[in-house]
Amino acid sequence: MIGSKPGSTDSATDTLATGRSAGVPGNPSTLIGIVVSMLLLIVVVLFTAQSPLSFFNFPGLLIVLTGTLAATMISYPMREIRRVVALVGSVFRREPNFIREDIDELVALAREWMHGDARAVERALENTRNPFLRTGISLVIDNVREEEILDLLRWRITRLRARELAEAQIFRTMATYAPAFGMLGTLVGLINMLEVIQNGDLAVIGPRMGVALLSTFYGILLANLLFRPIAVKLERRTEERLIAMNMVLEGVSMISRRRLPSFIEATLNSFISEAHDELGERPLPREPEGSGSSAP
Repeated sequence: MIGSKPGSTDSATDTLATGRSAGVPGNPSTLIGIVVSMLLLIVVVLFTAQSPLSFFNFPGLLIVLTGTLAATMISYPMREIRRVVALVGSVFRREPNFIREDIDELVALAREWMHGDARAVERALENTRNPFLRTGISLVIDNVREEEILDLLRWRITRLRARELAEAQIFRTMATYAPAFGMLGTLVGLINMLEVIQNGDLAVIGPRMGVALLSTFYGILLANLLFRPIAVKLERRTEERLIAMNMVLEGVSMISRRRLPSFIEATLNSFISEAHDELGERPLPREPEGSGSSAP
């Protein structure tokens, strides 16, 4: 039998659940967001301060970064942190969408299965790049009960969802830690400022206060411009993968029940149809006043 073993728990297979590459270079929204944020920071620095260096405080930045990293490493095991570091690059790549190709492949496999040609289905599976689809169809060919096939596929969907949402949650946790350590840096700066007040040098209170507040600035900036957007991006990617996997699950279920290929295609197309197309949400043309079938 060609295909993955039904009970396979290979991490790479589940991570790339759709059987495709992790992404292709060039995520427009991410790149545009980075450019806009950089322009915003440049405008803030150049037009709101006498000197651009007044927005740079290395000790405060170090407190925020090292504190956030240390707290994250205490909160999560090292294997999860290493996996999450590798995911940062996926934010800058455009996730490919192969749902249409998967639908065409499922419909073609359904036609072969309706003809009772199991060998043709097996040969087609040799060229299937989607391991999730391959596993489901392999089980259908092996005459496994539909309920058991769906239980296995749902378990794999649930496992992928739990793991990828946990990875995104790490960045949300970092977004929580960063402002807290920013406040810590501010408190350290205020404590140093109290020493200045005690010595009677009141002329440096303003600059010392500005330096102290920069730690909070760094914490808020990193939380809302780096960590939280990465978490949202990963969660959106997970949602798109779950849609693709549930589409494949539905297709495998209908093939197991030997539904007509045309019915399978129409059903699976609903996964990629826009809501307004499905519901016909287009404004109806208004009839001119006086027209109609009213009696004279």
